[in-house]
Amino acid sequence: MTSPASADPLRLYGETFASRVLLGTSRYPSLQSLSDSIAAAQPGMVTVALRRQMNEGGAEAGFFDLLKRHSVPLLPNTAGCQSVAEAVTTAHMAREIFATDWIKLELIGDDYTLQPDPIGLIEAAAQLVKEGFKVLPYCTEDLVIGRRLLDVGCEALMPWGAPIGTGKGVINPYGLRVLRERLPDVPLIVDAGLGVPSHACQVMEWGFDGVLLNTAVSQATHPPAMARAFALAAEAGRAAYVAGPMAEREAAEASTPVVGMPFWHHDGSAA
Repeated sequence: MTSPASADPLRLYGETFASRVLLGTSRYPSLQSLSDSIAAAQPGMVTVALRRQMNEGGAEAGFFDLLKRHSVPLLPNTAGCQSVAEAVTTAHMAREIFATDWIKLELIGDDYTLQPDPIGLIEAAAQLVKEGFKVLPYCTEDLVIGRRLLDVGCEALMPWGAPIGTGKGVINPYGLRVLRERLPDVPLIVDAGLGVPSHACQVMEWGFDGVLLNTAVSQATHPPAMARAFALAAEAGRAAYVAGPMAEREAAEASTPVVGMPFWHHDGSAA
């Protein structure tokens, strides 16, 4: 039997992915917890911060072997980079190690909010696209910056819902929904700031194409259970979007017709 997810796959750069959930791999309490969370979520891709894993000794601890065993497509990222040169160099290292052209481009411009550097992000994206990378840029909900990233060759965007690791959910619903409305044909994956499954369901109901999660899962009391909950929420939100939600109304409207109702009830008065 064909599952709803496989019948409606996520499409990025001409490739399809069975799940609209992307899962990060940092800060899990153990490798076993990470492994169980990947198994529970069945994500379309898993992200890996090359520099961070190397610095934390993840390679020696069998981190990369674990990812290989799950056979989930890898999305290396440039987490921790603060300059164009640093991001581009990290992307090239990731391509050599993981044998993939996919890269989640992060270029942080502020240490406190971890907000992306929009100017450097566009410059780095332009360079990496020319060098054959499939770039997924981590950006804010700014429509103009999004368009500039598309102009330099990005085929998808990863706008934040809120600053990384806050779990606040979408802090600018208007901006995020405008981005979706104005870029109707561009794959948009909400990345960063989601904290609970209802946040993921909400943005999927708005028509976003996927969600990327890390802290919300890795820092949960039971990461595998939370990973599964997010997967179900994203699937439900997507199904609701495809189904076409009813129009919101200001006034109440009875769902039961008045045909056959006693005449003394028609005006709401009692007998």
